[in-house]
Parts: sequence; structure tokens; C-alpha cells
Amino acid sequence: MTTSTFNRRQALMAGAALPLAAAAAQPARAAAPMMGADMPPYHRFKLGAFEVTTLLAGTRTVPDPQTIFGLNVDPDRFAAVSQENLIPADKAQFFFTPTVVNTGTELILFDTGLNAEGITAALAAAGYAPDQVDKVVITHMHGDHIGGLRSEGGETFANAVYLTGATEFDSWDMSGNDGFEGKVRPLAEKMTFLDDGGSVASGVTAMSAFGHTPGHMAYMLESDGKQLVLGADFANHYVWSLAYPDWEVRYDRDKAMAAETRKRMLGMMAADKVPFIGYHMPFPGLGFVEAQGSGYRYVPASYQMMLG
Repeated sequence: MTTSTFNRRQALMAGAALPLAAAAAQPARAAAPMMGADMPPYHRFKLGAFEVTTLLAGTRTVPDPQTIFGLNVDPDRFAAVSQENLIPADKAQFFFTPTVVNTGTELILFDTGLNAEGITAALAAAGYAPDQVDKVVITHMHGDHIGGLRSEGGETFANAVYLTGATEFDSWDMSGNDGFEGKVRPLAEKMTFLDDGGSVASGVTAMSAFGHTPGHMAYMLESDGKQLVLGADFANHYVWSLAYPDWEVRYDRDKAMAAETRKRMLGMMAADKVPFIGYHMPFPGLGFVEAQGSGYRYVPASYQMMLG
């Protein structure tokens, strides 16, 4: 009888040869195609009895962000802050994030993106059709918030009524602005006008957040003891506006008032630990605020809203 021995090195070599031999026996396959960078177009979570869905209605890269943010800041300071926060100083990614709130009895859409095509595509991805929307709330009347109200085919949300701030509407009424005239004025007869504290629905309350525009509104959602702020454009970048609320923003109509609004709202949310959705925050736009020095730190939501 013949006895053979197999040492450890031989065993390892033999084992390594097996997958090579198997691979050689298999026909070659084409490499998987590159799919390109992408992200889901919606994010849904519960807030008490409400269901809240943020919609990515558009995103784009914008060059030279200091022509928009930090207008009153030295370029070296702007570059240093950007570097400290691991973002480039020469370009930024913009996000456009309308929000849907399903109260259980009504479907409410807050803002409508840049155009009808973008908002309807985002709604469809989230499982909604435009004719299901009961109410459309316009936080303010910049083009990236009213753009989806109408298209060449007419109203995007044929079954909806519209709500917006009374001060905001009045400030644009005599402006002669093409976007307002084409998108908002044709819907004026279907609009309800709100002041600070006005009610969109049970648990959905208007909050004055003036400065970005004369009548810019945020909204507080409250359900079963849970709160969430729909902040719209009170702070438009998670570092350059939120962490530095005194930095001037090109699109803030009243820059001093906008800075005071930022500090007031950020202080409230940090003190009360209330989450918020920011229209231009990194998608899905949901996060928290912590006080940090003379400003605030943005803390993106992780799994908090999944826990009920």
C-alpha cells in the first residue's frame, strides 16, 4: 500500500488552482456597463399619522458659487470654509426638492420645481399622479418654486386648490414678472391667501420667514406629537448659509432680514430638536440642526424617521 503526504503549502497551491481552472473553463463575459451617477428621485417617511415624501424635481452643477453665497465674505475665507467642509469652492450642486404631505385625507404638494415635466416625473416615480393632488402650497414665487404650476397644456394640477402667503402674492402682483404672470396669476381665482399662523390643513401651519422674498413662508407640520419644519429657502446651502447665517445670499431680497430669519429659525430648530426639510439641501433634503459657534451645523437625517 502506498501512502502519500500533502503538506500545507501544497494544499494551498492546489486550492488556488481550482478557481483558475474553473475560470478557464468558463466562456468570457462582457463587462457590466457603466450606469452613471444617479440617486433615487424620492424619499418617503412617516411623521406621526402623516406620510411625507420629498421629490427630486431637478439637480444641476453650478459654477462660481461665491457669486451667489457669501457675497460679503473675503474669497480666501470662502475657500477656507469650503475646504474645511470637504466641498469645492469653485462649484456647487443645486437640488430642487418639492415635498408631498399625505395627511390621510388630503394630498398636499409644497412647491412645484422648475417646470411641469420635472415635477410630474418626480411624482410618478413616487407613485402619485398630478390629478391626485388636492392642494398646492407655494412658499414663495421664485421661478424654481412656481415653474411646475402650468405648462403649454394648461394647469398641471387640475383638481387642486392653491395656497400662498398674502404678503408674497401682493409683493409680486405689481412686479410685471413674466414667471408670476405666466404661472401664478392665471390661478389667482383658485387661491387662498395665508398670513403667519394660517392653516393649510389640520396640523399644517404657515410660519412667516420673510427676507428671501417679501412674503416667504415656511410651514410647520405636527402630527401625533411629532414636528417637522418645511423650511423652503430660508437657508439655501448647508454650509454657506446654514453654518454661516450672516453670509449674504444673492437671491435674498432683503439680506439683513433674511439673515435674521435664518438665525431665528435655526435657533428654534436647534433648541427644540425639530427636523426640517430644506428645498435646496442635499437630497433627500431632510436633516437636523445643531448650534456650533456663532452658526449651526447641518446633521443629515439617518434612520431617525424610520423609528416612529
